[in-house]
Amino acid sequence: MNFVLRKAEARDVSGMFRLVKELAEFERAPHEVINTEEVLLRDGFEENSVYRAFVAVEESSKEIVGMALYYTAYSTWKGKLLFLDDLVVTERCRRFGLGRKLINEFLKASKEEGVNQIRWQVLDWNTPAIGFYKTLGVEMDEEWITVKMGKEQIEKYVSKL
Repeated sequence: MNFVLRKAEARDVSGMFRLVKELAEFERAPHEVINTEEVLLRDGFEENSVYRAFVAVEESSKEIVGMALYYTAYSTWKGKLLFLDDLVVTERCRRFGLGRKLINEFLKASKEEGVNQIRWQVLDWNTPAIGFYKTLGVEMDEEWITVKMGKEQIEKYVSKL
């Protein structure tokens, strides 16, 4: 199989969203996906986009088989940073080095943008991903806990203000 890596374009959203749903299945949380293709399109490819992405395209089928989706964040301690939200390769295309190629593109973009840090998360049970990330020379942070509130929690809390 041959693959092309490139910056994501609006025409890629359907394939990207398919990967999002596949990743949610893998992470045992398909019910957590509330995003839609329409929102993904708006948020990434209209004015004031909030994310950027690289995609891996299988040459013969033109199918999106991998992506690295990221956005800019800011740390008062570190300054500008990039957050890698998803790095995913469809199951049938794993073991071709696409994950490494996608993260390499992300790392090159990080350097070009002059960020002081990049961050991403990995589930503690995803040992293949953890092993892969360690080959990159990453630092696994055992100290910080991810804190989050969903839309319903936000609405409930704000309604009491």
